[in-house]
Amino acid sequence: MIENRPRRRHRKHSLDSYVVFSISMLIIYTIVAIWASFKGIQYDTLTTCFYMSFGGEILSCALIKIYKLKGDSDDGNERNDI
Repeated sequence: MIENRPRRRHRKHSLDSYVVFSISMLIIYTIVAIWASFKGIQYDTLTTCFYMSFGGEILSCALIKIYKLKGDSDDGNERNDI
């Protein structure tokens, strides 16, 4: 008799959650900035800082994920790229 084992659910990593959070914050800020520009309010320095911080966080998360996956595919073999 075949037993029905419960399927393992893939856990969402915290890095993925942070990327989703950062992208949603960028979208929300973009909508608010467009709305504020129609009202005559401009946040030049705040916009620059906001996009640099959240864009940098997304970039760093992407680099962490790329190098972590690349390190797993090497099967423990070290390469010297010097």
